[in-house]
Amino acid sequence: MRQPNIARAAAVLAGSAVAVIVGSGAQANATTVEFPQVPTLATGGLCWTNVRTWVETNQQWPGRAIFNVRALPVSGVGPGAYPFAPLCEVYTTVAWHNMTTGATGAYNNIVVTGIYGSIQYSLFQDTGPGRVEVTVTTNNVSIPARGWFDVPA
Repeated sequence: MRQPNIARAAAVLAGSAVAVIVGSGAQANATTVEFPQVPTLATGGLCWTNVRTWVETNQQWPGRAIFNVRALPVSGVGPGAYPFAPLCEVYTTVAWHNMTTGATGAYNNIVVTGIYGSIQYSLFQDTGPGRVEVTVTTNNVSIPARGWFDVPA
């Protein structure tokens, strides 16, 4: 026997509310820190963009952080059949230094961007617990960004 539409809607809403309540508890200890954007030239034409970077930490990943990089939509002119919709790239480095433990490292990536921006590039880094300073640079003319975040033990 089929449930009436109102009963099915109530069941779906109740299930969604439970999912939101259960799902929100898992993110309670998560922290996201975004750094200033890096305006930069890119290769593949006469291109420029801004690179966004941010980190995510969580009590569930002690001594680790997820580093994220994403370019905003590119502007400029490139070669090919669609010169005003160029596809350009920029080598991006997120260098980090743990001020508490002395550990250092870097997340290096070639970020490919177009008129809609780039995909999100992400990677876990074993920073160790403590205060971590970050410098974001590219291999082209750019204005580097600096920031810091805390990693739980």
